[in-house]
Amino acid sequence: MSERGYAVPTPIQVRAIPLALSGRDLLGAAQTGTGKTTGFILPMLHLLAAKADAGASPAPRPIRALVIVPTRELAAQVHESMCDYGRFLKLRSAVIFGGVGFNPQAAELRRGVDIVVATPGRLLDHVHQKTIDLGQVEILVLDEADRLLAMGFLPDVRRVLPLLPAKRQNLLFSAAFPDEIRQLAGSFMRDPVTVEVARRNVPIEVISQVVHPVETARKRELLAHLIRARDWGQVLVFIRTQRGANRLAEQLEREGIGAGAIHGNKARNARARALRRFKAGELRVLVANDTAARGLDIDALPHVVNYDLPNVPGDYVHRIGRAGAAGEAVSLMSAEDRPLLAAIERLIGRKIGQRAVPGFGPGYRLSAGRRGQPSRPRPRLNGNGARARNRPPGRGAERAPGAHRAKEN
Repeated sequence: MSERGYAVPTPIQVRAIPLALSGRDLLGAAQTGTGKTTGFILPMLHLLAAKADAGASPAPRPIRALVIVPTRELAAQVHESMCDYGRFLKLRSAVIFGGVGFNPQAAELRRGVDIVVATPGRLLDHVHQKTIDLGQVEILVLDEADRLLAMGFLPDVRRVLPLLPAKRQNLLFSAAFPDEIRQLAGSFMRDPVTVEVARRNVPIEVISQVVHPVETARKRELLAHLIRARDWGQVLVFIRTQRGANRLAEQLEREGIGAGAIHGNKARNARARALRRFKAGELRVLVANDTAARGLDIDALPHVVNYDLPNVPGDYVHRIGRAGAAGEAVSLMSAEDRPLLAAIERLIGRKIGQRAVPGFGPGYRLSAGRRGQPSRPRPRLNGNGARARNRPPGRGAERAPGAHRAKEN
């Protein structure tokens, strides 16, 4: 544990680990970054290792534990932690998710594994192709159940449950418990113990929040302007994709702003190095996607920026909670982001103030000759190529049939 940076266990670990070791079903209410992943991995490994030689099975290594997560990035991170913590144990694990080859995963499953970390869709693909047998699973973990719900995976989870033995231990973790999650838990958990830990992040009501409208193509320019003009020294930037995180960090670096990127496709040591440099002040900007930022101990930051508004409104709350009471949460909103902002405002029950940055608001454009100036319509030319005179509306200035006045945004 000390090698992973833990001096003392977190509150969720203190409460969840003994209960999980006792074999009880567990319903864990924990926010991102509270150490809950370690809270279920450690007892799982202990229980499986203790019974590694118990019982006989016709299969060489039956799958004894199944962890279901919403995204491939989270699956990779959970599996990485599983391998790290269990490197001295005679337990084998596999990770299966979509977007990569099916056959190598099937071959690994045929060789026999004790633990499978999976996303719901690819897990069902293996079920349908009969390349996986879940008939001897002893421990089931549903991690980030609220995101499983938000991403539409609960029907897939319900298809998996009947494939598991009736007698098993169930652990479910979620940052929130809407009715659908409670109904799901009630359908398969046996007298679960509920563990709730206080949020590490401050309530969003006390965090300074602002939205800066901007054209999509000028988001990077605006971000760089804000960092320089306001002398931001430590900025956590959330972006939607891994490729986008790499590209934005590289662009900021070229502009002389120290930046690094962290996401699921980066090796753990590379992520740790970027985080260490960010905390030490060697990097002004850390660009991350939501999955990569989960579990990072970087709360109470002075500036958190939503470069892309999240598709899942609840992720906005998790993101800006990093800012702390004295921090500021800034969102860069393009026209296509407006429905996402509306969904966020419905979730938090309040409007977020919008303030255009001079030279960057909608209607401004970037050009070689006039940087950041308002866009103006090109002058009308007459038949001789000269500028046409403006005429008051009249019979000669009627709009063509079918033409409409542009709507103001």
